[in-house]
Amino acid sequence: MKFLVLMLFVTAIHAKHETYSGWKSFFVKPVNHDQLSKLTSKIEEFDLDFVSNAAVNREGVVLVKPQYQVDFLKFLSDENIFHQIHSDDLKKQFDIDDQKIEARKLATRSVNGGRIPYDNYQPLDVIYEYIDKIAENYPETVTLVNSKSFEGRPLKYLKISKDKFASNKPVIFIDAGIHAREWITPPPVIYAIHKLVENVTEPDLLDNFDWILFPVVNPDGYVHTFERQRMWRKTRSTDQNVLSQICPGVDGNRNFNFFWNTIGTSNNPCSDIYAGSRPFSEVESRTVGEIIEENLDRMILFITVHSYGSMILYPWGHNGTLSQNAFSLHTVGIDMADAINKLSLPNFPNYVVGNGMLILNYAVAGAAEDYAHYRGVPLAYTFELPGLRSGFDGFHLDPIYIHQVCIETWASFVVGARRAGELYGRRNL
Repeated sequence: MKFLVLMLFVTAIHAKHETYSGWKSFFVKPVNHDQLSKLTSKIEEFDLDFVSNAAVNREGVVLVKPQYQVDFLKFLSDENIFHQIHSDDLKKQFDIDDQKIEARKLATRSVNGGRIPYDNYQPLDVIYEYIDKIAENYPETVTLVNSKSFEGRPLKYLKISKDKFASNKPVIFIDAGIHAREWITPPPVIYAIHKLVENVTEPDLLDNFDWILFPVVNPDGYVHTFERQRMWRKTRSTDQNVLSQICPGVDGNRNFNFFWNTIGTSNNPCSDIYAGSRPFSEVESRTVGEIIEENLDRMILFITVHSYGSMILYPWGHNGTLSQNAFSLHTVGIDMADAINKLSLPNFPNYVVGNGMLILNYAVAGAAEDYAHYRGVPLAYTFELPGLRSGFDGFHLDPIYIHQVCIETWASFVVGARRAGELYGRRNL
């Protein structure tokens, strides 16, 4: 019976992902800053899509459309930049990925119904079903907050607190899914909900902190990646430009009001890094900004979870300068990375920690962690979750690895919260 269901699923997805037929992805590894600078300078010319940013002596993965592949390969050869095929046909690879998700669902159905959001890639309704259940079953500690996305879907996040945010405890904020295609990012945040509410093994985290967890910041884009375009990154707004009906959406992580649209962004609405018509044009990023403002006097740790690259990055990402909190940002980042690396699988790369622009040699303006830090959150980070060392299982991990990523990422959240509390927990008392 399971085999029949799987075969029916394979038939149903046969025509899916046609958009990506002929696309290829490549490993690229610059060995010095000159190569890295030349590589990043070609992003717009060749419409390159880095799903994992390259760094000096650190491999990245880039998606290349058919019409740019010859010229891109010539450029890499001319500049002697190491490269090799990552996936020869993205459509075929995405079909395989879908089959793995369905196989995982069938394998876990007898145990949990195949609907736990932190052991598979789940559609939005499954994630929201879990969030609603948690809020309903644990009203003494959990408050569900609900607003609306551009397309009218719920924007749901949870406030988790022993006293309903009535005290002066420090606040920890963690979000995920602002980039729609980064499916690995919601599960660790949902797992954090599980560990704070259902399976409490670190009670001090609720005794000493209040938490805000926002698993899917961009639900419209997330649904679109499941139903239409797997590699869709942006929101789905259509009111930002005269071309927005043809090229909808804004990069939510370029839409925050910090050096907005000055570097590492685009004015072209068809670009994946389009910054929007104005800061906070998107209700999704604006909601995150409002959460920061509402809790600014108590928020001590801000983490936005992305994929992939095994990195913990901190401000300032727009120009590579260091904030006055640079020492704390770096040492706490190292502690969080060490917690992950101790639990990590041998085929996961070790995490690196540093200033986002200096690590990537690629400046980004209007990003969430820079905005949070600018507004006064002392510790603000972007997490780039891990991928395997080789094969296409970098960006889109086989779902058998999701639980592992959740466990090790949770360990880093635990360390990060405790270290933040030690350094900044009494700043407003």
